[in-house]
Amino acid sequence: MNNPIYLDYNATTPVAAEVVEAMLPYLTHHFGNPSSSHPYGKKAAEAVRDARESIARLLGATADEIVFTGSATEANNLALLGVARALTGAKRHLVVTAVEHPAVLEPALYLQNEGWKLSVIPVDAYGRVDPAEVAAALRPDTALVSIMHANNEVGTIQPVAEIAAITKVRGILLHTDAAQSAGKISLDVDALGVDLLTLAGHKFYAPKGVGVLYIRRGTPIAPIQFGAGQEHGLRPGTENVPQMVGLGAAARLARERLPAATEKLRSLRDALHERLRAGVPGLMLNGHPGERLPTTLNVSFPGISGRELLSRVAGRVAASVGSACHSDNDTVSGVLAAMGFDAGRAAGAVRLSVGWMTTPEEIEIAAAALSEAANGTGS
Repeated sequence: MNNPIYLDYNATTPVAAEVVEAMLPYLTHHFGNPSSSHPYGKKAAEAVRDARESIARLLGATADEIVFTGSATEANNLALLGVARALTGAKRHLVVTAVEHPAVLEPALYLQNEGWKLSVIPVDAYGRVDPAEVAAALRPDTALVSIMHANNEVGTIQPVAEIAAITKVRGILLHTDAAQSAGKISLDVDALGVDLLTLAGHKFYAPKGVGVLYIRRGTPIAPIQFGAGQEHGLRPGTENVPQMVGLGAAARLARERLPAATEKLRSLRDALHERLRAGVPGLMLNGHPGERLPTTLNVSFPGISGRELLSRVAGRVAASVGSACHSDNDTVSGVLAAMGFDAGRAAGAVRLSVGWMTTPEEIEIAAAALSEAANGTGS
């Protein structure tokens, strides 16, 4: 049986061949502990330094601002809880948006339970936050604002740079979860104006189990784990050298392929949208029509639930009804609820996401299969 066409790149990406090639020597011959002083350790330490520099170049940062983690979730927890632990004074107010990933919302709620004040900013019908609403929520005791760069379900890109202009003049730290952005659109920490930024390796053709937290020099942050002091003391534990090397290789690939990759991905996404609009009367786009990731097409199919639609095409198309973290949950997506969608539109939503390996031929076949299933004409 042939594998179904993969249109779930927002959930995870395959590891690029170039990334596998870069990793293999560090799974076999160069297996040393980077903390060891002998040649095996020095070779591993050099590989980690090179990977750190590659990621810094992708972000317009410096290598000493890059902290490796085991995932984006860990990086988000370190950002919020680490800043909270470092700021032991009067600033105990946190601002997030209603469409954040649970990896941000859950540590924010934890801080609220610990006595912090929490403000949750709403979004409009496109899933976009208004910088003026963020400004209105800020208080003298606001310590940190955390707002995702691009939404994992609908792809809407937030006006992070505009928000940074507001927070900076007030001396408030700004964190952005950019797990969905790397390798798809340009990322520059100075252009964004952020103090902290999260990446996830498996979202841009590196392996699962490795992430990054960018921390601007001078940003107050304290460890939330304790051990031997690796990663500036913020992420103790023997370094996972092969994964770090893989992430560095993926960062190099992303730099080489952008901005051409952005245009290719957008073209594939838009071709899929056009074919579905032609084949499914009443199809509705979810997310911002322009300020949206080039990979992401979230649409609501009329008269059928997204889960039922995907079950009908399960052998031909692999996609999701929303975040992979909630793929088995029948409740309405929190993101779509925050956007004000009624139950019918939310239930009919499907997230289709393209990647570097997607072909025009796959777009044609997938669109036909989805249209047939939506209209009840498929086999």
